[in-house]
Amino acid sequence: MKKSFQSLLYFKVLISVLTLLFCGILQAQKNKGKLFIIGGGHRSDALMTQLVKLSDLQKKDYIVVLPMSSEEPDSAYIYFKKQFEKLTSNPIIMLNFDKTTATNKVLNDSLQNAKLIFISGGDQSRFMNVVKNTPIYTAIHQAYENGSTIAGTSAGAAVMCEHMITGNQKLETKYTETFNNIRYDNLETTTGLGLVKNVIIDQHFLKRSRYNRLLSALVEFPTHIGIGIDESTALIVRDKEIEIVGESEVIVVKKPKGIAKSKKENLVSIKSLEMAVYNEGQKFKIQ
Repeated sequence: MKKSFQSLLYFKVLISVLTLLFCGILQAQKNKGKLFIIGGGHRSDALMTQLVKLSDLQKKDYIVVLPMSSEEPDSAYIYFKKQFEKLTSNPIIMLNFDKTTATNKVLNDSLQNAKLIFISGGDQSRFMNVVKNTPIYTAIHQAYENGSTIAGTSAGAAVMCEHMITGNQKLETKYTETFNNIRYDNLETTTGLGLVKNVIIDQHFLKRSRYNRLLSALVEFPTHIGIGIDESTALIVRDKEIEIVGESEVIVVKKPKGIAKSKKENLVSIKSLEMAVYNEGQKFKIQ
C-alpha cells in the first residue's frame, strides 16, 4: 500500500514538472515584442501615435533608427526624428551601421536595449547586405524577444520576412515597380530578418498595383500567407495576431490550389486561392 502511494505521488510530481516545462516552452516560443510594419508612403502623426502607444515607452527608454536601407541615411533619420519629437520626449538616436561597425559591441548593445527600433525605407537588399550574419541581426532579434517593438516602412517592411522580396525579376533585366505577369521562378527573394514567419510581405501595394508580384510570391511559397500593405497603412503584429491601422487597406492571399506551370514563357495557372481585404481596426491570425 505504501509503495503504491509513493508511486502515485511520484507520478503526480512527474506530471506537474512536465506541465511546467511544457508551459515554459510555450511561453518561450511566444514573442514578447511587437512589430509595426508600414506599407510606405506618407506617415501621418495619427499613424505614428499608434506606434508610440504600441511601444509603451517609459522615461528611461530610447528609440534607435536604422537607416541603412536609404541612399541618404541622414535625411531618413532627420525626417523620422522631426516627426517623432512632436509625439514623444524619449531620446532618438541613429545607428548607421556599415561593414566596419557591424561587430562593434557597444553599438550592438545599444541597439539590443532600445525599446523601439525603426528601419527606414530605401532598398531592402542594401539593408540586409549590412545586417546579414552579423551581431546586428542578433541584437534586433534579442530586442524583439525581450519585448521591444520593431518597426519599419517600405524596405523596412520587406525585411521583416524570412523570405524577403528584393523587387527584382529573374527573367527580366530591368527593374519595374510591378510585374507585367505571373511567371514561375521569376520572383527574386533573399534572406530577411525573419521576425515574422510563413509570411511574404509586399508594400506600396494598392498604390503600385503589385498583385502580380504577390501572386508570384505565393506560387514560389504556396504554404505562406501573402500580405500586401498599402501606403499610409500598417500591420501591428502581436505574436500570431495581426491588426490593421492607418488610412488604406491590406490585401491577404493564401492557400493556392492547383498551381501548374505552362510550357509558354513560364506562365502559371492557379485554380483557386483565398483572398481577403482588411482595413483599420480589423484583425486576422497567421500560422
